[in-house]
Amino acid sequence: MELRQLYYFVKVAKKEHVTQAAEELHVAQSAVSRQIHQLEEELGVKLFLQKGRNLQLTPVGQLLYKRVEAVLKDLERTVQEVHEFHDPEYGEIRLGFPHSLGIHLMPEVVSGFRKKHPNVKFRLKQGNYASIVKDVVSGETDLAFISPFPEENDEVTGDILLTEELSAILPPNHPLAGEESIKLEQLKNEMFVLFSNGYSLRPIVLDACQKAGFEPIISFESEETDNIRGLVAAGMGVSLLPDMALFQTKQLQPARVRIRDPKVLRQIGLIRRSDDKLPPVAAVFYNFLIEYFDTYNHRQ
Repeated sequence: MELRQLYYFVKVAKKEHVTQAAEELHVAQSAVSRQIHQLEEELGVKLFLQKGRNLQLTPVGQLLYKRVEAVLKDLERTVQEVHEFHDPEYGEIRLGFPHSLGIHLMPEVVSGFRKKHPNVKFRLKQGNYASIVKDVVSGETDLAFISPFPEENDEVTGDILLTEELSAILPPNHPLAGEESIKLEQLKNEMFVLFSNGYSLRPIVLDACQKAGFEPIISFESEETDNIRGLVAAGMGVSLLPDMALFQTKQLQPARVRIRDPKVLRQIGLIRRSDDKLPPVAAVFYNFLIEYFDTYNHRQ
């Protein structure tokens, strides 16, 4: 069994098509087919079945794919660590984060780190709560910002960086838009614009509304912070967003009002795989973030 066979097998499994896999690998289609055939012969099993114009993994193929993909990712990380061993200043950090942190936090911390370490590269991956945890566990990312912190997940570990308050956002002409603060129950008859299922801010808002004695009427759902802010600013409903997601990037902006009862908070954490040592450059970035947020929290 050769390493090349495993690379080709994983690529075909992902693309579900030999021709597309060959194009991405920049090799002849016949070379890919030959390597897959030799791998099947050596293992004595059928790895793919024809399904229309595509290929589909057999049950044993799915098992092999899961194992081989993890091995290749570990190999990739090992090679990266070898390159970084003498000089982590030239490494790459694979970082996951939720949508609501992409507006202000991500640019600020990446920019701050690269001022001190200008040759370090970042590979960023945005996602919802479940996909962020999955990417860390699988080794797809080294580190990830996450909210809420996964206290009961033994596969990841990390630190809570800060606790952030959520505010109500309202159309600019809303009767409550000029208030300094409101009770959440004052919005019980409003239409709400919320994140879609799978995004961590959604259950935080639903839980807060329940504590305030009502179930929100949901008019629109979105996967992007900018879309939620835009819909609210256009008068399509109200919402709750953390302060970090309310930095102005567009001319049309909703009004922001503090919620005094109940206080609506979220924790932002930083996670890594429990059973693995961070690559040297990622460890340097991890320590940078701990110091950064310690200073940030003292400023608040």
